[in-house]
Amino acid sequence: MPVPDLVALKGDQTVSVLIPALDEAATVAGVVGPLVEELVPAGLVDEVVVVDGGSRDRTAALAAEAGARVLHLPESCQGHPLRGKGGALWWAQQQVTSDLLVFLDADVLPSRAATATALLRPLLLEPSVRFVKAAFDRPLTVDGVLQHGSGGRVTEMLARPLLNAWWPQLAGFVQPLSGELAARRELLARLPFATGYGLEIAMLVDALHTVGLDGLAQADIGERHHRHHSDAALGRMAAQVLAAALDRRGDPGAQRFVQFSRTEGSFEVATTNLEMVVLPPVATLAREQAS
Repeated sequence: MPVPDLVALKGDQTVSVLIPALDEAATVAGVVGPLVEELVPAGLVDEVVVVDGGSRDRTAALAAEAGARVLHLPESCQGHPLRGKGGALWWAQQQVTSDLLVFLDADVLPSRAATATALLRPLLLEPSVRFVKAAFDRPLTVDGVLQHGSGGRVTEMLARPLLNAWWPQLAGFVQPLSGELAARRELLARLPFATGYGLEIAMLVDALHTVGLDGLAQADIGERHHRHHSDAALGRMAAQVLAAALDRRGDPGAQRFVQFSRTEGSFEVATTNLEMVVLPPVATLAREQAS
């Protein structure tokens, strides 16, 4: 469906695109630019907001030059510590007033306005849809060679088996750990936001429990290229995803994750704290302030 038709369906609803960023000077302008140049003048997007989490490079300046409104993430909000992507998006939704919110990553390629358009389309076409997740192919480049279908190892080895076993209604989601999505503001205000790599799976499960499967959708955005991570880094990500999934089942799980690396003929131990910070639904903050 062409953008002008979507604008007609949008009517008097408003749309904000929220982009959390930390030291993403190499890519942030490429993400912001197409949105500001194509979708804002067309009337589909009302504002593009970059939430800078304390970048040491020129992320904030480049985002502003590309046309984004730049917000600087504070250390805390109403007594809640703001950490990482989860903290940035939880705080950012309180700084905007739009009816529909789109979350995009600042570090993935290719960057194109069509991503936001695809995510918004189900919300505009079907009022019963409240939450739209991005679906895409995730190739991996190894030694300069593009390996199709080789990316998303934490998804394939952990998240997908967990969903099939515990929440089979969600087994049809192609990229359950994708952070790129669109949702109605009223739904997001009812969801808690986990911090760390457990954010996405926790949000998907919570959305299912809040509005049911009929309120969820996914949109094919083609192909996304992410940075390659070491096995050790992927292990830490997987541990946090598992911790969030266990939390949704009422199981506290392990509070630490132990890994090993070989050094000078012996093994060095590294321990990661898995304790999650869970930020309360924004709607509950409004009720607390009113009481």
